[in-house]
Amino acid sequence: MKKLLLALSAVAAFAAPAFAADLPARTYSKAPPPVAATVNWTGCYVAGGGGYGLWNQENTGYDDRTVPRTQLTATMTAGGRGYFGTVGGGCDYQFGLGTWNLVVGAFGDYDFASMKGNPIYLDDLRGQEKLSSQWSVGGRIGALVTPNLLTYFSAGYTEAKFDRVNLAYFPFLSVTRLYIGAQTYDGYFLGSGAEYALNFLPGLFWKTEYRFSDFGTKNNPFIPVLAAVAGGSEDSHKYTHTVRSELVYRFNWGGPVVAKY
Repeated sequence: MKKLLLALSAVAAFAAPAFAADLPARTYSKAPPPVAATVNWTGCYVAGGGGYGLWNQENTGYDDRTVPRTQLTATMTAGGRGYFGTVGGGCDYQFGLGTWNLVVGAFGDYDFASMKGNPIYLDDLRGQEKLSSQWSVGGRIGALVTPNLLTYFSAGYTEAKFDRVNLAYFPFLSVTRLYIGAQTYDGYFLGSGAEYALNFLPGLFWKTEYRFSDFGTKNNPFIPVLAAVAGGSEDSHKYTHTVRSELVYRFNWGGPVVAKY
């Protein structure tokens, strides 16, 4: 029996290489590379942040007791500056045009501000003037430089509120003689900015934008505190320059898309 087992072991050892040689070569196939999904810019969003701004005005003083009214001062330029917070939202739509990947959208936002200045009125009247709020509605159009980066231009309608201005004659600034009532100015804005998709949290974007707003010219009568009749007014042409930075959370429609770049 022992001799029989040894003989069988010798036969198996001799035949094993032959059996392995007769097997076909094993083939391997490489899986296709995954298609890279890009950010979908189509959808609605909410945003919040803050910024810094400057407002300027060109003031011209008039005596309204004459017909036509008499210009009392040359046009003087003055203004203020300060910080503001902003909240807003909108909707965008992404589409292709030839080799371009474009985004168009509509939006609205509201700024609560404290942008103050100390202009001089009628040469010797002084007071602090503050832009306290501004809201805007408009649209934007832009191009995707990369799947995550949008550059765009914006434009639309805007309104700003300037608070009441108490006026006193220099150097007696603690005694209010006249005031200009709170005024709401309306006009247009033009802007340019960039928005970037942050990869660490889906749906989160970061947007920075510069805006120029022009509110045109408005007449501001001087209202007396002690006297019966003032008879004067100021024509004021106001405009603002602002830079805002916001975090945006986007509610995408349909998930990621594939775009060509």
